[in-house]
Amino acid sequence: MIVSMIQIIFEIPDVESIKDKRRIVRSVKDKLQRRFHLSAAEVDLQDSLTFAQIGGVVVSNSRSFGEMVLNKAFKMIEEEAPIRIQDMKIHSEEF
Repeated sequence: MIVSMIQIIFEIPDVESIKDKRRIVRSVKDKLQRRFHLSAAEVDLQDSLTFAQIGGVVVSNSRSFGEMVLNKAFKMIEEEAPIRIQDMKIHSEEF
């Protein structure tokens, strides 16, 4: 079993309230879950108004498949979400 993980830290410009931030973060998580069948969660930076960190995981039997799905998910976020990516990491482990 291969577990492929993605971690994305991003900035949300022009956010004026925590409610706006939560709406955008929820939208990104929902898109990841719906389109790519990932498990996704906000994993850090909850206290920051303009930054967020999301983690996502896909389980498969192939490292290349898992990382391909995560790269497609990252490309979708980059193109569709109203955010600025600060950092992104993809990592796979075999269990």
